[in-house]
Amino acid sequence: MVRRCFLLFLCAALPLLARDAKEQARIDSLLGSIESLEGAKFIRNGKAHDADEAADHLRKKLDRAGDRVKTAEDFIDGLATKSSFSGKPYRIRFKDGSETATGPWLHGQLKEIDGKG
Repeated sequence: MVRRCFLLFLCAALPLLARDAKEQARIDSLLGSIESLEGAKFIRNGKAHDADEAADHLRKKLDRAGDRVKTAEDFIDGLATKSSFSGKPYRIRFKDGSETATGPWLHGQLKEIDGKG
């Protein structure tokens, strides 16, 4: 039983081992930026989702991507800009009704996180 639990833990932890702690922290900060957008809706395949749902969805995509995502830029460009099923771009509708594509917005957030914005 202990061995089985250890193997399950190891399998769950493997995707995190593929990227270094700095990159994981940058990605976590991006997810936090998404979660902090009060009143925003994230448009995915024509349906609106709240900020928490959007962040959860991206976390699941990140977990599935495993070691293919090594940097925050990989996360943005490979996972957080469009649907892997339909190819449609993800969009953010802010509380004021304005909209933008997630890619440029996330790259802007990353510059702020890195102190370059």
